[in-house]
Amino acid sequence: MSTRIAFLKGHGTENDFVIVPDPENVIGLSPAAVAALCDRRAGIGGDGLLHVVRSAAHPEARDMAGEAEWFMDYRNGDGSVSEMCGNGVRVFARYLQRAGHVAAGDLAVATRGGVKTVHIAKTASISGSAAGDITVGMGKARLPEGEVTVRVGGRSWPARNVNMGNPHAVAFVDDLAHAGDLYSPPPFSPATAYPDGVNVEFVVDRGPRHVALRVHERGAGETRSCGTGACAVAVAAARRDGADPAVTGTHTTYTVDVPGGTLVITERPDGQIEMTGPAVIVAEGEIDTAWLENAIR
Repeated sequence: MSTRIAFLKGHGTENDFVIVPDPENVIGLSPAAVAALCDRRAGIGGDGLLHVVRSAAHPEARDMAGEAEWFMDYRNGDGSVSEMCGNGVRVFARYLQRAGHVAAGDLAVATRGGVKTVHIAKTASISGSAAGDITVGMGKARLPEGEVTVRVGGRSWPARNVNMGNPHAVAFVDDLAHAGDLYSPPPFSPATAYPDGVNVEFVVDRGPRHVALRVHERGAGETRSCGTGACAVAVAAARRDGADPAVTGTHTTYTVDVPGGTLVITERPDGQIEMTGPAVIVAEGEIDTAWLENAIR
């Protein structure tokens, strides 16, 4: 390890990330190191970590190098590996723009959930920030069959099983307070539905095609926002409302309020889902590797 490692801090609707640029994939980031960096009291603090690597330099992304130059090696705040993070992709793209690797317009980002198409707008549309909002092509949702139930305290709800490259259980509730503190993963059944854990969204209606959510993200606890979760919620709400773009032939758009802001989710008749929202870089600096090595002993 060098004596210093560059980092940045960013967020998308307050889903925040430690960003570690490492184009040639030479920095070893163990689960313990990631967890130390994401620690909110003893580290930099973040819901997750965005390891920025050229696709050709990473063994998990080399096959995607022809489609996407950059690979988002995403880690949860506890150090575990995750397939995808929708807010993370937006922040990842904002970093690439800030670093001069890309300009406003279209680009592709490789993830463990496949190659994602991204559009960086020149001017903001919904966030009110100076930088343009970022739209991410999130792919298609899969709706696995089978009934799922989630529980908090003495309450239980049926949940819609939605997979956005990572698993989600979407429960519609009367009051977001019914989700409890969300420090621990809400129990679900059957256990076979999510063998690797699940992100659980609790959802209330705010108006026509307008919902709000709270979410427990596996490996992170309750977060201020979840991009894939907002997409899963929009799909679940559309199906509940009898709106399936593949059937109607017209796109559906839902406004999804998250604790950290607002995302706009559109599902097209071909099943492709687009998420639009802000992404902000708030700081940059250097990690003292002596501290990091001591923190993970």
